[in-house]
Amino acid sequence: MRFIETLNLAAFLNSALCLAVAFALGTAIGAERQYRQRSAGLRTNVLVALGAAAFVDLALRLTGADGAVRVIAYVVSGIGFLGAGAIMKEGLNVRGLNTAATLWCSAAVGACAGAGLLAEAGLLTIFVLAGNTLLRPMVEAINRIPIDERHAEATYEVRITVNRQAASDARELLVEHLERAHYPVAAVETKAEMEETVDVVATLVAASVVPEELDAIAAHLEKQHGVTNAAWEMHAKA
Repeated sequence: MRFIETLNLAAFLNSALCLAVAFALGTAIGAERQYRQRSAGLRTNVLVALGAAAFVDLALRLTGADGAVRVIAYVVSGIGFLGAGAIMKEGLNVRGLNTAATLWCSAAVGACAGAGLLAEAGLLTIFVLAGNTLLRPMVEAINRIPIDERHAEATYEVRITVNRQAASDARELLVEHLERAHYPVAAVETKAEMEETVDVVATLVAASVVPEELDAIAAHLEKQHGVTNAAWEMHAKA
C-alpha cells in the first residue's frame, strides 16, 4: 500500500506539529477579528493559515525546498483572490481592506509554519495582532484630527442649483469663475434633481484647495441670476 510505503513517523510528527502551530496561531489572529465582528473571523483565518501550512508542508515532503517556494507563490496569489472577495466599495468608501490584509498575513503565518519556521510564524502572529490592536488608538487619534483642505489630497466639486432654462449659461458662468480663480475644471455635469431646477457640478483638477477661496466663489455664484444655491464639497481619495 502507498500509505505504508510513504509513512515516516518522524516526518508525520513534524507535519502534525506544523499544522497544530498553524491552527493555534490562526486561532489567535481570527479570535481578534471575530471579536471585532469582521466578515473574515475566527474560522476563516484558521482555515487560511491551516491550508497554507498544509500546502507548503506537502510540497516540502514531495519535492523539497524548490517545490515549497513555488507553492508559496501560488498561495500568495490565491489568497489575493480570497481577499478581494472581502473588499466592498460603497460609493466613494472602500471597506474590507484590513480584513483582506489580515487574511494575507494569516496565509503567511501558515506558510511559515508549514515550512517548519515555527518561531518565525509566532513572531509574525505577534506583529499581526499588534497591527490590528495596538495601532487602533493611533488610527482613531489621526481620524479625529480636523482635515486641512489646503494640504489634503482629494476630489473637489463645486455645485450650483439653477433654473432649468438657465442651465447652459450657468455652466459657462461656473467654469469662468473657477478658472479666473486659478482652479481649472476637469469636468462639468448637469444633473436633473427636480423638474424646475438642475444641478451643475464642476469637478476640479486641483488636488488641494484654499477653502476661503471656494467659499468666496460659491457666495458670489449664489448671487447670480437664476442660481438658487451654490456650494462646494470634498471627497477623500480612496
